[in-house]
Amino acid sequence: MKRRNFIRTLGMGMIAAGVGVTGSATAENLFYSTKNKLPRWRGFNLLDYFSPYREAGSVTTDEDLKWMADWGFDFVRLPIAYPRYIIFDPSRDITPDDVLHFDEKEIDNIQSLVEKANGYGLHVSLNLHRAPGFCVNAGFNEPYNLWKDKEAQEAFYEHWSMWAKRFKHLSPREISFDLVNEPCLREDMNDQHSQRGPVPGQLYREVAQKSLNAIRQHNPQHLVIADGNNVGNDPIPEIFDLDIGQSCRGYYPHYISHYRAPWVWKNPDEAPKPVWPGVIDGKYFNRKILEEFYAPWIDAVNKGVGVHCGECGCWKETPHEVFLAWFEDVLDILTQHGIGYALWNFRGDFGILDSGRKDVKYEDWYGHRLDRELLTLLRKY
Repeated sequence: MKRRNFIRTLGMGMIAAGVGVTGSATAENLFYSTKNKLPRWRGFNLLDYFSPYREAGSVTTDEDLKWMADWGFDFVRLPIAYPRYIIFDPSRDITPDDVLHFDEKEIDNIQSLVEKANGYGLHVSLNLHRAPGFCVNAGFNEPYNLWKDKEAQEAFYEHWSMWAKRFKHLSPREISFDLVNEPCLREDMNDQHSQRGPVPGQLYREVAQKSLNAIRQHNPQHLVIADGNNVGNDPIPEIFDLDIGQSCRGYYPHYISHYRAPWVWKNPDEAPKPVWPGVIDGKYFNRKILEEFYAPWIDAVNKGVGVHCGECGCWKETPHEVFLAWFEDVLDILTQHGIGYALWNFRGDFGILDSGRKDVKYEDWYGHRLDRELLTLLRKY
C-alpha cells in the first residue's frame, strides 16, 4: 500500500476508534504533517467579486456550496476587487477620494456569501485580488501605487480594518484574511505583459505587519495570510517571525498551467505544446523539478510557517491528459507536507464544472458538465 493511502486508512481508523481531533483539523491532516500551522484546507476559489466591474462577476449558488461540502471539501477563497464594494463613477478613472467611499450594501452582500459558505462548513479566505494601488492583472487604472505611495498603503490598511471589524465575530475556523493577491513590482501597471519582479522584502514586511495590526485590533485571534512574493512564487523570509501564514501557487511551470492563456501569451499560437514529463521550450520538466520548486515552501513549513496553496490548476487549453498527470504530482508533493490547496475556480475555465475543455468526456450533473476525472483526482488528495 502506498504511504499516502496507508496514512489515510490509519487516520480514518483512529477516527472510528474515537481518537479526538481538535479544531478544523482531521486525523488525516495531522498525520501528513505535524509542522504546518495551517490546516490542510481543500477547495476552490469563488469568482463572484473577482472583476472590478459589477456586471462581470459569476454567481455562486447554494448548490455549488452544497456540492463542495458533499464531495468533502472544506475551503473557499474569495478573491475580491475593491472597486466592487466602493461607490465611484465607473465612467472615469477612480480617485483616492473614491477609494474609502465604502458601499455598505455591497459589503453586506459579500458578508452574506461568507456566512452562506460558513453554513456549509466551508472556511472562507477573504482576499484582496485588487487592492488600492495594486493588482497583478492590468486593465483598470489605479490612482496610486501600493508599493510606492504611503496614501495607497494607508487606504490598504483601512480596507483591512473595515473587513476585520465586519467579521470580528467569526473565528479562525470560519474566516482568514489573505492580504493581497500575488504581489510583485511591474514596470508598467497598465501593461499585463511588462516585466515583473519581487517586492523588496523589508517593504513587504512593513505592509504586512501594519495590515496585521489593523486586522488584529478588532479580533486578536483573526488569522492573516500573505501571498508569496514575486507573483506568489517565493516564500517571504522577512515575515517568518510574524504570526502570518503564507500562500503559494500551483502553476509551475506556466507552460502547462497557462497554455495558450491570452493574459499570459502575447501570441497564444506561440505557446509551446505542453507535455508531462518531458521537454517544453528546450527545458526538461519532471517531478524532480517540481520538488525543487516547492523545496523553499517545504522549508518554510519546517521552520514553523503555516503554508497553503491558494490557487492552482490549468486553463482549459492544456491537454487534459497532460493536466492530470502534472497535477497529480503537484498535489502529491503538497499533500506529503500537509499543504492544502484551492483550485482557481469551481465552475469555469479551470474548474470541475463547465470548464469548456474540448478533450473531456463530461458527465451530466444537474444540467452542468462535470469533469469526473478531475473531481476524482482532487478527492484523492
